[in-house]
Order: sequence, then C-alpha cells, then structure tokens
Amino acid sequence: MTARSADPTRRRLAATDKRAVNAVVSSAADGDPSAASRNRGSGLRRSDRAPGDGPPGDGNPGGGTRDDRSGPGSTLRHEVLRGFPPIVDRRTETLILGSFPSEASLAAGQYYAHPRNQFWRLLGACLGEPLADLDYGERGVRVLAHRVGIWDVLDACRRPGSLDAAIRDPRPNDFATLREVAPALKRVLFNGATAARFARRFAAAGLATAVLPSSSPAHAGRSYEQKLALWRSALWVDR
Repeated sequence: MTARSADPTRRRLAATDKRAVNAVVSSAADGDPSAASRNRGSGLRRSDRAPGDGPPGDGNPGGGTRDDRSGPGSTLRHEVLRGFPPIVDRRTETLILGSFPSEASLAAGQYYAHPRNQFWRLLGACLGEPLADLDYGERGVRVLAHRVGIWDVLDACRRPGSLDAAIRDPRPNDFATLREVAPALKRVLFNGATAARFARRFAAAGLATAVLPSSSPAHAGRSYEQKLALWRSALWVDR
C-alpha cells in the first residue's frame, strides 16, 4: 500500500459526512437486511436503539429525556458523554455498529449492558456461542474468534437519558482508522436505523453493508425469533 494520503478507501472513510451526523438525531424507520437494504460492495459476497424502536436505548425503560435544570433562571446542562473503543483485531471481517451506548451501558462500561437488550443473545445464537451467559471479557474473546467486531458510529455526544432522539452535538468515530486496525474488514452491519445513517460512507469505501433490526426490546415490531432470522441472514450471507 502507498502512503496513507494515497489510500482512496481511507480518504472516503475519513470524509466528513454532515448529513449522516445530523441524521443521527432525527427519526427513521428501522430497516431489514433484505435485498432492498443490503449493499454487497464491490466484488464482495453492520444506540442501543434506533428511532422508531420505542423509548430508551438498550431497552432501558427508565431512559428518556431528563431535565437537568437546577433552579429558576438556570440553563439546561448536559455533560459530554464518551463511547467505547472498538472490539476488533486484524482478523475482523464483519463489524456490527450501534449508535451510542445507553445509560446502563455507560454505567457498566460495557457494550449492550442492559439485561433486556437482546444483542448478546442474538449474536450468540448466530455464532453458536453462549455469549449472554459469559463474563463480559470472555464475550469479546469469543466474538473476535469468529472474525466479528463491535463498535458504535458515535464517539461522543450530549444526551439526557438514553433516547437517540435526545442526542446533541454528535461526534462520529474516526472510521479512517479501521483500515489500520482491521485490514481484513469486508462488511459492516448496522444495529438499528440510527447507526445505518452512516451506511453510505462505508458502501462508498467498497464495503458490503446491511441494516439489522434493532436488538432493543423496545423495538416491538418483530419478535425475537423474527429478529434472529434476519440477523442470521445478514451475518452468514456468503460466509
């Protein structure tokens, strides 16, 4: 490979996409990893909640907008929240992207920490691993062994509660680094429609993309069994 500046994939991933960032805070209907919503890429065989999936991210019924005013005349204040580093390595071929960790996840320091979120159950069933029953550290080890990675589209934001719709000042992750830390990456799956707002960026870089139904139980439009069928279809196509 030539110098970084000459890497067209890196340039496309690094390009600022304000439409994608701004769309993170707007409503969207969840999509399916069907032929209509899947991009297989050039010559290639994905918050815990997406807008329209129901109230709080990560299936947290206590989430939602919270007013942090301390008294008359005070202004609304929310600290800048920081997400987690990616769970990837040089063998990773498939990356699953969420939007941003929920309050429960941030408090635990773990991806998809709320017990009602179906992420670990769904992914475990797809990989044939009892991920939901394992310690968090072991989950990452097992996932990486299957050449699957986990990350979010946002690195930081301001957000009262866990609603994606409450996100303010979103800052996307530095996706340009993916070619360095995950050089074998072939496709990106998006856990819900909010994360999927970034799909075009990855498709333009030649990566296959697909939208997964949100793992949040707040997304009641499909049963667990229906979600699992769609996750399996997206994860195992042409593998």
